[in-house]
Amino acid sequence: MIFFLIALIAFLIDQATKYWIATSLTINEQIPVIGNFFLITSHRNRGAAFGILKDQRWFFIVVTTVVLIGIVWYMLKIRKSGNRLLQTALALVLGGAVGNFFDRVLTGEVVDFLQFNFGSYTFPIFNVADSCIVVGVALIILDSILEIRREKQQAAEIKQEEQV
Repeated sequence: MIFFLIALIAFLIDQATKYWIATSLTINEQIPVIGNFFLITSHRNRGAAFGILKDQRWFFIVVTTVVLIGIVWYMLKIRKSGNRLLQTALALVLGGAVGNFFDRVLTGEVVDFLQFNFGSYTFPIFNVADSCIVVGVALIILDSILEIRREKQQAAEIKQEEQV
């Protein structure tokens, strides 16, 4: 299935970039990409997004295992639906979740390296897996909005047909 290939590609890109950072830079070393706005910064995160729940490795492993099983189950359930947007979204979430899960299982921490500064505010440093998850969730939300619109349109068409 093409969508599991998308998840695999997301995972491989994530792992390759993390390996490059981990082997090429020391922790906290920075490479400016676009001035002080975008930097490659070697960072390790022992928690979840924004560093919350730091050092809760087993909690993340258990929760992520349940989530991964749910995503794979749902991807298999909808595989014949023809909903490519939702399938792509789930594939991105799956690839990203597996990427961070893999790090947590092996080392207990996640390699982060994408840093953006907005004036004096520094957005929390993240990685390719995080990006895949965020884009995937955004696409799931978009698919939900589009599905609601489709259902409303179908209901309006049925109501119009009943009036004729």
